[in-house]
Parts: sequence; structure tokens; C-alpha cells
Amino acid sequence: MNTELFISRRLFFDKANKKLLSQRIIRIALAGIALGLTVMIVSVAVVTGFKKEIRNKVIGFGSHIQIINYDSNSSYETSPVSEDQPFLADVKALPGVKRLQPYATKPGMIKTDEYIQGIVFKGVDENYDWQFFRKHLVEGEVPAVNDSARVNQVLLSEQVAKLLRLKLNDRIIMYFITGDEKFPRIRQMEVSGIYRTGFEEFDQLFILGDLKQIQRLNDWRPDQITGFEVITTDFFDIDNIEQNIRNIIISYREENAEILRTQSITRVYPQIFDWLSILDMNVWIILILMVVVAAFNMVSGLLVLILERSTMIGVLKAMGSPNWSIRKVFVYLSVFLTGRGLLWGNAIGVAIVLLQMAFHIIQLNPESYYVDYVPMNFSLTHLLLLNLGTIVITSLILIIPSWFISKISPDKVIRFD
Repeated sequence: MNTELFISRRLFFDKANKKLLSQRIIRIALAGIALGLTVMIVSVAVVTGFKKEIRNKVIGFGSHIQIINYDSNSSYETSPVSEDQPFLADVKALPGVKRLQPYATKPGMIKTDEYIQGIVFKGVDENYDWQFFRKHLVEGEVPAVNDSARVNQVLLSEQVAKLLRLKLNDRIIMYFITGDEKFPRIRQMEVSGIYRTGFEEFDQLFILGDLKQIQRLNDWRPDQITGFEVITTDFFDIDNIEQNIRNIIISYREENAEILRTQSITRVYPQIFDWLSILDMNVWIILILMVVVAAFNMVSGLLVLILERSTMIGVLKAMGSPNWSIRKVFVYLSVFLTGRGLLWGNAIGVAIVLLQMAFHIIQLNPESYYVDYVPMNFSLTHLLLLNLGTIVITSLILIIPSWFISKISPDKVIRFD
């Protein structure tokens, strides 16, 4: 039988303790722990949810990894590569590679009777994964791209539609500059669908349509494209996957053949991912502050508890209990009390996260935050780590006030009582 654990449980469940001063102070300390854990749960959920939402939107427009011509620069006017590459089967077979799809881009503009808007026309084929844009579709359908005839349908953003006063099924005129031609090439397209991701920087730029339209505009052969998009199963492993893809491409390199290179989405948009990485520091600061405040709240409560139980401590010492054994009683008791605060903190924090996930109560300005509402990411792993970290750190700090037990003299406290 664990004597220290038995005594601490009796103290924890003793109803007579409710009348003691220490219980009022401990209630305040427990409220601080509950509030601190609530703030930590919500903070981690907001930051991880925000990073995940922004990351998924950037990847939705550009995939995890791109395979392009070595001569292509950072513009959307690109040098073509052949779609018939000998390494495609090996790349698709790589662990972590979920999908590989060809694409092409072409900068241009949309002109109406009153407005002009610069855009980037992204062409895709019939195998393109439309899941991201279907998720953010406001009205209409994605273009019905097929492997035979060219399709004149395009998908544009709600922001562009509002700027140009366009509606579903409207006809639009698109202008493209090609080569050394003095006059632009004109294409008439039909708006088949309108999407809204809330990522204003990309929404006002990209429209999507048939890859064969760009091949025709650039006078490319039917097998020429801008490159390949590689979608992976794990964002955090794209560096290793990219290196493996690069090694495969190099192994298939032939003399006088076009030189290809790879680029990950983190290198295409470094400013966005650097900004997201800074958010981690804010979370750590919040976590450290909340844990420290909660721990010191419990320290003050434990000190008062020790003073009120000084007679019990004196009796235990007189019966031969060593200091460390008595200290363990109060450490156990502190863990029980901390657990009660954590229980309330978990209940409140998880409730806030789930309510926001379900009803999007707190709204945001997408022009400033790239999202319409505060995104939440509920992770059981994060929840367990936050609880475990709070218990461990608080328990370690509570060993300090328990040291005062060794200073209590049994003959003095018993005689004083």
C-alpha cells in the first residue's frame, strides 16, 4: 500500500477541507490552471489550423513539388517540356507520391466593356485533381476538360467576377501576348464555375481551363507542357521526396535532351512559409507564460495548504515519517488538484474549438488574413501533450514549496496546537 498516496487521497476527498482558507486560495489557483490550459488549447488550435489552412490553399494552387524546364524563371511565361518523359513511372512509384499531373501557365488579361484585369491562365488536362477547387466552389461546375476536343470553359474566382461584373455562363474575352507578334491573340471563353478560397493574392490571379488552349496559344505540340505537378501524402516530407525525384530525373538524363529541375512549394513562395514559421514562436511564448503562471498559482496554494496542515506534518514526523515521504503526500495532493483544473480547462478549451469548427463564430477579413474565419485544428496528440506538459512542469515546480516541510519542527507545532 502506498501510504503517501492514501493520505493525499483522504485529504483531497475530505469535505471538511472546504471550510479552510487554503481551499479558497486553491480554487483561485485551479481557475488559473483551467484558464491557462483553455488559452493554450485554443492558441495551438488556432495557429496550427491557420497554418494548415494557408498551407493547403497555397498547395491547392501549385501542388507540393513542380518539375519544370531548367530555363523557366519565376514568371508564368514558361519554356515547354515534353509530356512523354521516361522517368514518370518511377516518380509515381516513389513512397509519398500521391499524384502526378501535367499543367501549363500563360499570363494574359480579361477585358470587358468597362474593365481590364490581368490574370494567369492555368491549363490542366482530364486527369487533373479538382478536389481543392470543388471544395471552394461557389457556383457552377469545374471545366469539363477531356482528352479530345478543346474546351472553352474556364473557372475563375469570385473576386475577379465581382471586379469585372461577370456571372455564371457569361462569355469573356481573353487576350494573350505570344512571341514577337505585334497583336495579341484573342480567345473567347465561357465561365463554367466561380470559386472563392479567401486567399485574395491568388484568387485575383488564377483562372483555370483546358491545357490544350495554352498549347494552341503558344504553338506548342500536343505533347508539350509547362511541367508536372507532384502531390505528396505528407507536406513535412517534401524535401526528401523532392531529392528522390531529382535523383530519378538525373538518372534518366540523356545527352542533348531538355534539362529539367524540381522546385518545392516552399521555395516558390518562401515569403508565405517564412511568415507561417514565425507563428510557432508566438505559440511557444504563450505556452511558456501560461504554464509558468499556472504553476506559481499552485505554489501559492500549496504553501498555504502546508501551513494549515503543519500539525498533521508534525504528527507524521513524530511517528517517524521522513521528510521526503511527507513531501510526497503534498506533491500527490497537488497533482490531484491540478488534474481537477485541467479537467475544466480541457472541457472549456475543447468546447470553444469544436464550436468554432462547426459554426465559424469568429469571422476574419480575408484581405488581411487570407481566410474568412478563424480556422481551428483539433488534434488529440496536441491535447495530450499540453496536458502532460502542464502536469509534469507544475509537479516539478511544486517540489520547491514542499521543501519547507523539512523546516517544520514537530515539537513546536504540536505544542503550539
